[in-house]
Amino acid sequence: MLSGWGTHGKMGCPHCMGNNKGFTLDKGGKSSWFDCHRRFLPRNHSYRRNMTNFKKDVRVKDSPPPRLSPWAIWEQVSELPKFTDTGKECRIEGYGVTHNWTKRSIFWDLPYWKDNLLRHNLDVMHIEKNFFDNVFNTVMDVKGKTKDNEKARQDMEKWCNRRELELKPLPNGKLLKPKACFTLTSQEAKAVCRWLKDLRMPDGYSSNLSRCADPNTGKLHGMKSHDCHIFMEQLLPIAFGSLPKHVLDPLTEISQFFRDICASALKVEDIMKLDQNIAIILCKLEQVFPPGFFDSMEHLPVHLAYEAFLGGPVQYRWMYPFERFMGDSKRSVKNKARVEGSICAHYLHRETSHFCSHYFNHLMLTPRTIRNPVNVNQRSQFTLSVFGLPGRPSGKKSVHWLTQKEMQSAHVHVLINCVEVKQYLEEFNNAYFHSTGVQSTSGVIHAEFPLWFKQRLSTVFPPTPEILHL
Repeated sequence: MLSGWGTHGKMGCPHCMGNNKGFTLDKGGKSSWFDCHRRFLPRNHSYRRNMTNFKKDVRVKDSPPPRLSPWAIWEQVSELPKFTDTGKECRIEGYGVTHNWTKRSIFWDLPYWKDNLLRHNLDVMHIEKNFFDNVFNTVMDVKGKTKDNEKARQDMEKWCNRRELELKPLPNGKLLKPKACFTLTSQEAKAVCRWLKDLRMPDGYSSNLSRCADPNTGKLHGMKSHDCHIFMEQLLPIAFGSLPKHVLDPLTEISQFFRDICASALKVEDIMKLDQNIAIILCKLEQVFPPGFFDSMEHLPVHLAYEAFLGGPVQYRWMYPFERFMGDSKRSVKNKARVEGSICAHYLHRETSHFCSHYFNHLMLTPRTIRNPVNVNQRSQFTLSVFGLPGRPSGKKSVHWLTQKEMQSAHVHVLINCVEVKQYLEEFNNAYFHSTGVQSTSGVIHAEFPLWFKQRLSTVFPPTPEILHL
């Protein structure tokens, strides 16, 4: 809406514009950006020469689409009308074929608009949510929402060389859809829902995700944008841990990409790495999922790092604060005949209450209660630092007897995470390096450090029961 470039069809990307490689699927009938990201890779990357895992018998030699200068775009929009009537018959000539311009934005009347490098904003909130919905519904094989349906398999036969996933005819005339490696079984989907049902988050971190899980059917329902945000960036690698490695790795990488791009502070060198890595991640996903999976929302992340470089961190540009404000405003309407008056009165009351709370907070009779409180018990000053962190039990109470191997691993974990033991661990590493000439590894520390630490303490302190316990 800000740029005047339409977001529908195979030219829906406001960065690539007419220089994209999108195409329309024959059976699915929708635009696909499958195999449109190898052109963003370095010239010598092996994926460019791969002719089996992407489109059939296709090598990519193209360069990324050029980023047009503001003056080049002004030449395109200068003759366009400022507004058009709704309806396909009123669209500008050539819409969807040579361009996707719907109007000339009134912002072009501003004297500085021609010099702006970023004249639109890709909303990371909706891109992340739609990307997550496609991944989750496809992996969980949600009927009616998955991108791996019969039409997608038929389109895949034309564009890809994946014989194991092609539809197979049955004697009764029907078609058998083989199970894909990127989908979970019914039992695995129900296990994910049971895990999410018992999951407890810190207060204020997210909403109650357990209300969305249905362990009986293996489905999630009623997830909001922020729920998808939390699941995509924090829980997705854990929930889909049973997938094969070549499927789980790119899903983990795209989860990490969204976590990095949504960071509150961004460094230029980190943005450059994200811009280089996202094309590789999308190419890895293209080797797993069918062409019908890749709509515009799977393409737009390739431009998010560049927009972050120009516009700064995404929390100043995404829709979360505005959606929240509009939701509060809509819920404040009591008189539908006076919508604006209800919103203004509620907003004034809320601002006044918030201002007064700074001065009368100590007199409040209803203090805020938290959903998942953490009880911090008074601990002895002789307690080790690793046991002094606040916490609370999670899940149902159960009894588990540790094996000797588990006990040894727990013992080493406590030792290497104690501040009190840090100087002895450094001394052990130095001694090991002087004796062997190589640095100690985690396996060496796990096998040799506990006995060395016990002998070291016996030479410094008398063998009291506390030291023998360590």
